[in-house]
Amino acid sequence: MSYVSIRDLKVSFDGVQVLHGINLDVAKGEALGLVGESGCGKSVTWLAALGLLPGKATVSGSVTVEGQQLIGTGRAAVEGVRGGKVAMIFQDPSSSLNPVRTVGHQIGESLRLHRGMDRRAGRIEAVRLLDMVGIPGASKRVDLYPHEFSGGQCQRVMIAMALAGAPDLLIADEPTTALDATIQAQILDLLATLRRETGMGMVFISHDLGAVGAICDRVHVMYAGRIVESGAIGPMFDAPRHPYTRGLFDAIPRLDGTRDRLIPIHGTVPDPRHMPQGCAFAPRCAKAQAFCNSDVPALKPQQDGRQLACFYPVTAPATGTAATDERLPA
Repeated sequence: MSYVSIRDLKVSFDGVQVLHGINLDVAKGEALGLVGESGCGKSVTWLAALGLLPGKATVSGSVTVEGQQLIGTGRAAVEGVRGGKVAMIFQDPSSSLNPVRTVGHQIGESLRLHRGMDRRAGRIEAVRLLDMVGIPGASKRVDLYPHEFSGGQCQRVMIAMALAGAPDLLIADEPTTALDATIQAQILDLLATLRRETGMGMVFISHDLGAVGAICDRVHVMYAGRIVESGAIGPMFDAPRHPYTRGLFDAIPRLDGTRDRLIPIHGTVPDPRHMPQGCAFAPRCAKAQAFCNSDVPALKPQQDGRQLACFYPVTAPATGTAATDERLPA
């Protein structure tokens, strides 16, 4: 049974639709990756699900957490889930932490709200959480302010705040984007360790396929407000079938084998105000045919267990041969 189930989620800003009917499920304890370029709708999906979009947004569809409906049920129902059952950390901790409150105070607020702890118990638990996420000297640094921590340490503080509500699911929205490579690796290792030790599920939002492959069980690839391919990490990474997914992999430099020139995906994600009539990826796709410019492919289950939204998917190449195309029905 799914812990979180999203069905036909649509989002518009001032009448411009940016999500076009998202369907996904997250089981309790699993790690789900959500990948794609900036502007594809990865973050908006979960901001909408947790009621964090601004008032000008129009949201429709269904989002349930353990069977409890969040869309259209009022602020109290969402706040009862957000931070407690489902917590979210963001890519820029410096803009999420209050600069005039100590980190201990901010973690303590979450502990009082979600776990009913008083100030004394909250301080003890805040120190424990800071120690859990790898902040050295936590008993003393709990009284410091965000500007007294490095970028990587601020991200650890944000993770501690998310853990304060003892969530069953953690949404990590590009948690390593603003960090250097060494600190990125440390944060990824921390998230993997916390998941293993606490048993919580995780949604990892990223454009970094390597990070997603290291942490997640399944992955959804998003493009222009739609999921275009999804499946288990192994088959998806071994043989991506959507031309967009293949393009993401072709643009990754390899550390083994010959040094080949990278193959970029030409063009940019379309402006939601001027979406193509058919497949949104068709203007950037070398495999697109006339049919792709007039019809939007539906996300359909495939024989290998994945889901795919493409009329002309890439087939896995045999050894020593080039990839080929096949025509799927609309």
